[in-house]
Amino acid sequence: MSETTGASYAAAGVDIEAGDRAVELMKEWVKKTQRPEVAGLGGLGGFAGLFDASALKRYERPLLASATDGVGTKVDLARQMGVYDTIGHDLVGMVVDDLVVCGAEPLFMTDYICVGKVHPERVAAIVKGIAEGCVLAGCALVGGETAEHPGLLGPDDFDVAGAGTGVVEADLLLGPDRIRKGDAVIAMASSGLHSNGYSLVRHVVFDRAGWTLDRQVEEFGRTLGEELLEPTRIYSLDCLALTRTTEVHGFSHVTGGGLANNLARVIPDALHATVDRSTWTPGAVFDLVGKAGQVEQLELEKTLNMGVGMIAVVPADSVDAALTTLADRGVDSWVAGEITERGDHTTGAELTGSYAR
Repeated sequence: MSETTGASYAAAGVDIEAGDRAVELMKEWVKKTQRPEVAGLGGLGGFAGLFDASALKRYERPLLASATDGVGTKVDLARQMGVYDTIGHDLVGMVVDDLVVCGAEPLFMTDYICVGKVHPERVAAIVKGIAEGCVLAGCALVGGETAEHPGLLGPDDFDVAGAGTGVVEADLLLGPDRIRKGDAVIAMASSGLHSNGYSLVRHVVFDRAGWTLDRQVEEFGRTLGEELLEPTRIYSLDCLALTRTTEVHGFSHVTGGGLANNLARVIPDALHATVDRSTWTPGAVFDLVGKAGQVEQLELEKTLNMGVGMIAVVPADSVDAALTTLADRGVDSWVAGEITERGDHTTGAELTGSYAR
């Protein structure tokens, strides 16, 4: 009679010991994100992250804001490149910069990492990037989950998602009701593609152009892969600095859907935002995607950020102070447009003119 070996979690492809090792490796990075409100309240490995809400007593009427997001197909480029410590910046940027649009200060984040097989060092590198992003955003990383899905994902496949919570004083809540005719539209430069439109970009550079990630691109001064993995710029602390130093009526985080569509989301029905393309030159990567894929300009603009990652809408007499604050913080910014009456316009925002060359 032959002996039969019983089934086990390990035989099914889940390595609990590797997961434990990954947690140990990531602890030092998570610790770097601590804010006073989380110090001493347990540690990584608990069943829930803790945040001392008594810190909110200084608010008259605190409003909690929440956001969740991922980084889409950009994770596949990280996998192909074998670079795992930058994708976390993208994740944090996608979440906290949505929070700050309403004026909320990001307080804490949690993450979810799904892998086909736990490689402890790889998971720790992903968390390192998330932690570094949280430091740049001024928020704490209070917990997360690493899930191993053998059979559903390949051994090297992974995905990441995150959720964040912020707070804003009710009287300081930003939104369409604050936008006024005559306000100026200030654009803040993106670091590149950020984390949106990668399905189009990948189709263009791989399927249509037949390029490889190690291709040296003269316009970039580096490889294609290095350009495409450039981390998302995190604007939350820059935007909060603006709200402290000058009057701000609104922000718009430029993500999927492009600049005009995202800006329109914060423009009231009676008003219209005009953004002049001639006030900036999009980075080389946008031009390359357009030419290599024969992508029409309007298609690019409704998919990619075209070099603008965040918009601030401020009164005309606050422009100089706003530009000075951003310059002092190392953020390239400029007046890109204005707010006018809606008139015959059917949309809340539009791009006009031609890009500077």
